Amino acid sequence: MLGSLDRCEFLILRPFNLLTMIKLTRLNGEEFVLNAELIRFVESRPDTFITLTNNDRFIVKESLNEVVHRSIEYSRTIRLLPGN
Repeated sequence: MLGSLDRCEFLILRPFNLLTMIKLTRLNGEEFVLNAELIRFVESRPDTFITLTNNDRFIVKESLNEVVHRSIEYSRTIRLLPGN
């Protein structure tokens, strides 16, 4: 059974711009970060499919609810960051 993390994990990338992205896990266990603003929709069938605005698709271990939760936290965090 695929589990989800108990808390949101964020990765802050520097030095170009302060970008906060959500950290996700592919089915093979490989971690990657994704700009949540590019998410078009998330589906559970039963694996979690994420489709981006450019129609690229990812299948991740995290549940639909976890992806939504991380996206909301991303949005909250980005609004709290000071402008450059």
